[in-house]
Amino acid sequence: MKSNAKTPEYYIQLEDKYGAHNYHPLPVVLSRGEGVFVWDVNNKKYFDFLSAYSAVNQGHCHPHILNALTRQAKQLTLTSRAFYNDQLGEYEKLITEIMGYDKILPMNTGVEGGETAIKLAKKWAYKVKGIKANQARIVFAKNNFWGRTQAAVSASTDPSSYSDYGPFMPGYDIIDYNNLDALENILKNHDVAAFMVEPIQGEAGVVVPDYGYLKGVRNLCTKYNVLFIADEVQTGLCRTGKMLCVQHENVQPDILILGKALSGGFLPISAVLANDDIMLCIQAGEHGSTYGGNPLAAAVGIASLEVLIEENLAENAEQLGQYLRTQLQHINHPLIQVVRGKGLLNAIVIDEKEESDTAWKICMEMSKNGLLAKPTHGNIIRFAPPLTISKNQIDDCLEIIEKSFRQF
Repeated sequence: MKSNAKTPEYYIQLEDKYGAHNYHPLPVVLSRGEGVFVWDVNNKKYFDFLSAYSAVNQGHCHPHILNALTRQAKQLTLTSRAFYNDQLGEYEKLITEIMGYDKILPMNTGVEGGETAIKLAKKWAYKVKGIKANQARIVFAKNNFWGRTQAAVSASTDPSSYSDYGPFMPGYDIIDYNNLDALENILKNHDVAAFMVEPIQGEAGVVVPDYGYLKGVRNLCTKYNVLFIADEVQTGLCRTGKMLCVQHENVQPDILILGKALSGGFLPISAVLANDDIMLCIQAGEHGSTYGGNPLAAAVGIASLEVLIEENLAENAEQLGQYLRTQLQHINHPLIQVVRGKGLLNAIVIDEKEESDTAWKICMEMSKNGLLAKPTHGNIIRFAPPLTISKNQIDDCLEIIEKSFRQF
């Protein structure tokens, strides 16, 4: 191997040459992680303020989850669902008791969770609600993001997600987010099976709805016999200061989608949860996944949930999230237009157009100073550190953020 094999440029060029160009990463090549920190190939240390899009809520390489992974990996990793295994039932019992549902349908990725929830809602619509065959409709909010499969981009209002991918999935309707009047108007259509919504729109720039919106969604869905699907892939698992974001308004969706931090960043794990009257509409052979519910994922899922609860990460997210937002609001800089969020899911809106590269340049400046974040929608910087972060570490990060804005 040539002497330049260890340089960041070497690894970046490798990905550029042999990988698809479907991402635009910051030019930082990471090789190690622990807790709230990551290190690049030159051993430079950074605070991780993205947490793999909230997949690493428990911090990088958490020892409890790592031990569960390595212990199970030596025993049994995959059986498929053609057979039972000794880990899945224990995981299913734990997660359903924590989340308050009868059943879980385990999958792998967040977008698979979304697809599963929609299939489940349609089955229910035909078998229980009595919608005529092939007439069921699913309602989404504008600026939603739940992945990039054909079904997901069919629901998108972002041209970067849907352009040149048509024709699209039929039976979708789009309404304004945070608008209960629009929701009630469309739910009057008997053919609507479900409304799928993020309690906070993460990819759209941490858009927080008015308090009472989620309770209003619950009430309207109940009134019109429509399933409320909560996409908590990014907002769930203590990220916003509660185990689930919907718990801020004490509501329970009919179908809950989880992913990302369900494995603490070790494996792709997702889950769809519902009660028996909905979940049992799908019978054997009607939906599945070779890797979904594998024993390795189940063991990791148990450990990941244990860390969230035993380390009080929801409480930490609530307290430090409030502190972080307050301190960010005290940064007096002309480019900072809005600071918003809940728990440790936060964002700064830059006073520039979406087409501007200002937010990107600020993120580059922060990376030079030892903090990694990433823009979304051009002019929004999302701040989502691991939930294990301490107040002293938040203070260190605030110094870096303020310094970076000043330098810019």
